[in-house]
Amino acid sequence: MSGHSKWSTIKRQKGVNDSRRSAMFTKVAREVAVAARAGGSDPDANYRLRLAIDKARSINMPAENIKRAIEKATGGGDAEQYEEIVYEGYGPGGVAVLVEAATDNRNRTAAEVRSIFAKTGGQLAGSGAVAWQFEPRGLITVPRDGVDADEVALAAIDAGAVDVDTDADPIEIYTDPGDLEAVRKALEGAGVAVEGAESAMIARQTVSLDADHVRKALRLVELLEDLDDVQRVTANVDIPEELMAEVAG
Repeated sequence: MSGHSKWSTIKRQKGVNDSRRSAMFTKVAREVAVAARAGGSDPDANYRLRLAIDKARSINMPAENIKRAIEKATGGGDAEQYEEIVYEGYGPGGVAVLVEAATDNRNRTAAEVRSIFAKTGGQLAGSGAVAWQFEPRGLITVPRDGVDADEVALAAIDAGAVDVDTDADPIEIYTDPGDLEAVRKALEGAGVAVEGAESAMIARQTVSLDADHVRKALRLVELLEDLDDVQRVTANVDIPEELMAEVAG
Protein backbone atom coordinates (compact mmCIF):
# COMPACT_ATOMS: atom_id res chain seq x y z
CA MET A 1 0.00 0.00 0.00
CA SER A 2 3.07 2.22 -0.11
CA GLY A 3 2.41 5.76 -1.20
CA HIS A 4 -1.32 5.92 -0.56
CA SER A 5 -0.96 7.76 2.74
CA LYS A 6 0.82 10.62 0.96
CA TRP A 7 -2.09 11.03 -1.46
CA SER A 8 -4.46 10.96 1.52
CA THR A 9 -2.49 13.70 3.25
CA ILE A 10 -2.70 15.91 0.18
CA LYS A 11 -6.43 15.32 -0.21
CA ARG A 12 -7.13 16.14 3.44
CA GLN A 13 -5.07 19.32 3.27
CA LYS A 14 -6.70 20.39 0.03
CA GLY A 15 -10.08 19.71 1.59
CA VAL A 16 -9.28 22.04 4.47
CA ASN A 17 -8.10 24.78 2.13
CA ASP A 18 -10.69 24.32 -0.60
CA SER A 19 -13.14 27.22 -0.63
CA ARG A 20 -15.27 25.65 -3.36
CA ARG A 21 -17.43 23.73 -0.91
CA SER A 22 -20.38 23.79 -3.29
CA ALA A 23 -18.34 21.76 -5.78
CA MET A 24 -17.63 19.19 -3.09
CA PHE A 25 -21.33 19.03 -2.29
CA THR A 26 -22.13 18.43 -5.96
CA LYS A 27 -19.74 15.48 -6.19
CA VAL A 28 -20.85 13.84 -2.97
CA ALA A 29 -24.54 14.39 -3.73
CA ARG A 30 -23.98 12.58 -7.01
CA GLU A 31 -22.25 9.74 -5.14
CA VAL A 32 -25.25 9.50 -2.81
CA ALA A 33 -27.62 9.46 -5.80
CA VAL A 34 -25.71 6.73 -7.63
CA ALA A 35 -25.63 4.55 -4.52
CA ALA A 36 -29.34 5.08 -3.82
CA ARG A 37 -30.35 4.27 -7.39
CA ALA A 38 -28.21 1.14 -7.42
CA GLY A 39 -29.23 -0.32 -4.07
CA GLY A 40 -32.27 1.50 -2.73
CA SER A 41 -32.89 4.38 -0.37
CA ASP A 42 -32.40 2.56 2.95
CA PRO A 43 -28.81 2.98 4.21
CA ASP A 44 -29.27 0.10 6.66
CA ALA A 45 -29.86 -2.24 3.71
CA ASN A 46 -27.57 -0.42 1.26
CA TYR A 47 -24.06 -0.20 2.65
CA ARG A 48 -22.77 1.74 -0.32
CA LEU A 49 -25.37 4.41 0.39
CA ARG A 50 -24.37 4.44 4.04
CA LEU A 51 -20.75 5.12 3.07
CA ALA A 52 -21.84 7.93 0.76
CA ILE A 53 -24.01 9.49 3.47
CA ASP A 54 -21.13 9.26 5.94
CA LYS A 55 -18.91 11.07 3.44
CA ALA A 56 -21.57 13.74 2.97
CA ARG A 57 -21.79 14.29 6.70
CA SER A 58 -17.99 14.44 6.99
CA ILE A 59 -17.98 17.57 4.79
CA ASN A 60 -20.95 19.03 6.68
CA MET A 61 -23.43 18.65 3.86
CA PRO A 62 -26.89 19.65 5.15
CA ALA A 63 -29.23 16.74 5.84
CA GLU A 64 -31.78 18.27 3.45
CA ASN A 65 -29.26 18.05 0.59
CA ILE A 66 -28.65 14.38 1.32
CA LYS A 67 -32.37 13.65 1.49
CA ARG A 68 -32.99 15.49 -1.78
CA ALA A 69 -30.22 13.57 -3.58
CA ILE A 70 -31.75 10.25 -2.48
CA GLU A 71 -35.27 11.28 -3.45
CA LYS A 72 -34.19 12.49 -6.89
CA ALA A 73 -32.35 9.22 -7.54
CA THR A 74 -35.24 6.98 -6.52
CA GLY A 75 -38.15 9.14 -7.68
CA GLY A 76 -39.25 7.11 -10.67
CA GLY A 77 -39.16 7.88 -14.38
CA ASP A 78 -37.96 11.47 -14.04
CA ALA A 79 -35.22 10.54 -11.58
CA GLU A 80 -31.70 11.71 -12.26
CA GLN A 81 -29.69 8.96 -13.89
CA TYR A 82 -25.91 8.84 -13.72
CA GLU A 83 -23.75 6.36 -15.55
CA GLU A 84 -20.60 5.17 -13.82
CA ILE A 85 -17.56 5.11 -16.12
CA VAL A 86 -13.88 4.44 -15.47
CA TYR A 87 -11.36 6.14 -17.76
CA GLU A 88 -7.76 4.95 -17.96
CA GLY A 89 -4.74 6.83 -19.13
CA TYR A 90 -1.10 7.77 -18.80
CA GLY A 91 0.13 10.96 -17.23
CA PRO A 92 3.49 12.75 -17.44
CA GLY A 93 6.38 10.33 -17.10
CA GLY A 94 4.15 7.35 -17.88
CA VAL A 95 2.19 7.50 -14.62
CA ALA A 96 -0.84 5.20 -14.62
CA VAL A 97 -4.09 7.07 -13.90
CA LEU A 98 -7.61 5.83 -13.15
CA VAL A 99 -10.48 8.30 -13.41
CA GLU A 100 -13.81 7.24 -11.91
CA ALA A 101 -16.78 9.30 -13.05
CA ALA A 102 -20.54 9.49 -12.61
CA THR A 103 -22.12 11.31 -15.54
CA ASP A 104 -25.42 12.03 -17.23
CA ASN A 105 -23.61 12.77 -20.50
CA ARG A 106 -20.95 10.26 -21.51
CA ASN A 107 -19.79 12.26 -24.55
CA ARG A 108 -19.28 15.45 -22.55
CA THR A 109 -17.31 13.72 -19.81
CA ALA A 110 -15.11 11.77 -22.22
CA ALA A 111 -14.26 14.95 -24.12
CA GLU A 112 -13.40 16.84 -20.92
CA VAL A 113 -11.23 14.04 -19.55
CA ARG A 114 -9.45 13.56 -22.88
CA SER A 115 -8.77 17.29 -23.14
CA ILE A 116 -7.17 17.46 -19.70
CA PHE A 117 -4.93 14.50 -20.41
CA ALA A 118 -3.79 16.11 -23.64
CA LYS A 119 -3.17 19.54 -22.07
CA THR A 120 -1.00 18.09 -19.30
CA GLY A 121 1.23 15.88 -21.41
CA GLY A 122 -0.67 12.64 -20.92
CA GLN A 123 -3.03 10.60 -23.02
CA LEU A 124 -6.25 8.70 -22.55
CA ALA A 125 -5.93 4.94 -23.10
CA GLY A 126 -8.27 2.06 -23.76
CA SER A 127 -10.12 -0.02 -21.21
CA GLY A 128 -7.76 -2.35 -19.35
CA ALA A 129 -4.61 -0.42 -20.25
CA VAL A 130 -3.71 0.53 -16.67
CA ALA A 131 -6.46 -0.90 -14.46
CA TRP A 132 -4.37 -4.00 -13.75
CA GLN A 133 -1.93 -1.81 -11.85
CA PHE A 134 -4.55 -1.06 -9.18
CA GLU A 135 -6.66 -3.14 -6.83
CA PRO A 136 -9.89 -2.39 -4.98
CA ARG A 137 -9.66 -2.14 -1.20
CA GLY A 138 -11.72 -0.99 1.73
CA LEU A 139 -10.02 1.87 3.56
CA ILE A 140 -10.69 2.71 7.21
CA THR A 141 -9.02 5.67 8.90
CA VAL A 142 -8.43 6.07 12.62
CA PRO A 143 -7.20 9.31 14.27
CA ARG A 144 -3.73 9.02 15.80
CA ASP A 145 -4.47 11.33 18.73
CA GLY A 146 -4.54 9.49 22.04
CA VAL A 147 -4.27 5.98 20.62
CA ASP A 148 -1.59 3.33 20.53
CA ALA A 149 -1.02 2.67 16.82
CA ASP A 150 0.24 -0.87 17.47
CA GLU A 151 -2.88 -1.71 19.48
CA VAL A 152 -5.06 -0.35 16.67
CA ALA A 153 -3.12 -2.48 14.19
CA LEU A 154 -3.59 -5.62 16.29
CA ALA A 155 -7.32 -4.94 16.64
CA ALA A 156 -7.59 -4.37 12.90
CA ILE A 157 -5.78 -7.58 11.99
CA ASP A 158 -7.91 -9.52 14.47
CA ALA A 159 -10.98 -8.01 12.80
CA GLY A 160 -9.86 -9.22 9.37
CA ALA A 161 -7.87 -6.32 7.91
CA VAL A 162 -5.25 -7.21 5.30
CA ASP A 163 -2.83 -4.35 6.00
CA VAL A 164 -2.33 -1.43 8.38
CA ASP A 165 -0.21 1.68 7.85
CA THR A 166 0.64 2.81 11.39
CA ASP A 167 2.91 5.58 10.08
CA ALA A 168 0.08 7.36 8.28
CA ASP A 169 -1.85 10.19 9.90
CA PRO A 170 -4.60 9.19 10.40
CA ILE A 171 -3.80 5.48 10.70
CA GLU A 172 -4.91 3.66 7.53
CA ILE A 173 -6.45 0.20 7.68
CA TYR A 174 -6.99 -1.77 4.48
CA THR A 175 -9.50 -4.56 3.98
CA ASP A 176 -10.75 -6.77 1.21
CA PRO A 177 -13.62 -4.86 -0.45
CA GLY A 178 -16.32 -7.15 0.93
CA ASP A 179 -14.95 -7.02 4.48
CA LEU A 180 -15.06 -3.24 4.93
CA GLU A 181 -18.30 -3.14 6.92
CA ALA A 182 -17.42 -6.13 9.11
CA VAL A 183 -13.98 -4.76 10.00
CA ARG A 184 -15.38 -1.33 10.72
CA LYS A 185 -18.05 -2.75 13.03
CA ALA A 186 -15.49 -4.94 14.80
CA LEU A 187 -13.18 -1.97 15.39
CA GLU A 188 -15.99 0.17 16.73
CA GLY A 189 -17.05 -2.71 18.95
CA ALA A 190 -13.50 -2.87 20.30
CA GLY A 191 -13.65 0.81 21.22
CA VAL A 192 -11.59 2.12 18.30
CA ALA A 193 -12.73 5.53 17.07
CA VAL A 194 -13.23 5.22 13.31
CA GLU A 195 -12.82 8.50 11.45
CA GLY A 196 -13.94 7.28 8.03
CA ALA A 197 -14.58 4.21 5.90
CA GLU A 198 -14.68 4.11 2.11
CA SER A 199 -13.97 2.06 -0.97
CA ALA A 200 -10.63 2.85 -2.60
CA MET A 201 -8.41 1.87 -5.50
CA ILE A 202 -4.82 1.26 -4.44
CA ALA A 203 -1.76 1.14 -6.69
CA ARG A 204 -0.07 -2.27 -6.52
CA GLN A 205 3.26 -0.49 -6.92
CA THR A 206 4.20 3.17 -7.17
CA VAL A 207 6.66 4.71 -9.59
CA SER A 208 9.30 7.30 -8.73
CA LEU A 209 9.77 10.31 -11.01
CA ASP A 210 11.82 13.49 -10.91
CA ALA A 211 10.28 16.50 -9.16
CA ASP A 212 9.17 18.18 -12.39
CA HIS A 213 7.21 15.14 -13.57
CA VAL A 214 5.67 14.66 -10.11
CA ARG A 215 4.40 18.25 -10.18
CA LYS A 216 2.96 17.73 -13.67
CA ALA A 217 1.29 14.50 -12.62
CA LEU A 218 -0.24 16.20 -9.60
CA ARG A 219 -1.50 19.00 -11.85
CA LEU A 220 -3.19 16.41 -14.05
CA VAL A 221 -4.89 14.85 -11.02
CA GLU A 222 -5.98 18.25 -9.73
CA LEU A 223 -7.54 19.31 -13.03
CA LEU A 224 -9.37 15.99 -13.37
CA GLU A 225 -10.71 16.23 -9.83
CA ASP A 226 -12.05 19.71 -10.60
CA LEU A 227 -14.49 18.22 -13.12
CA ASP A 228 -17.99 17.88 -11.67
CA ASP A 229 -18.44 14.45 -13.25
CA VAL A 230 -15.25 13.00 -11.76
CA GLN A 231 -15.66 11.22 -8.45
CA ARG A 232 -12.15 9.93 -7.81
CA VAL A 233 -8.72 9.98 -9.44
CA THR A 234 -5.97 7.52 -8.53
CA ALA A 235 -2.40 7.59 -9.83
CA ASN A 236 0.55 5.33 -9.08
CA VAL A 237 3.20 8.05 -8.72
CA ASP A 238 5.22 8.23 -5.51
CA ILE A 239 5.54 11.69 -3.98
CA PRO A 240 8.95 12.55 -2.50
CA GLU A 241 8.86 13.85 1.06
CA GLU A 242 10.45 17.14 0.00
CA LEU A 243 7.47 17.86 -2.26
CA MET A 244 4.77 17.03 0.30
CA ALA A 245 4.61 20.46 1.95
CA GLU A 246 4.63 22.17 -1.44
CA VAL A 247 1.81 20.19 -3.03
CA ALA A 248 -0.34 19.94 0.11
CA GLY A 249 -0.10 23.65 0.89
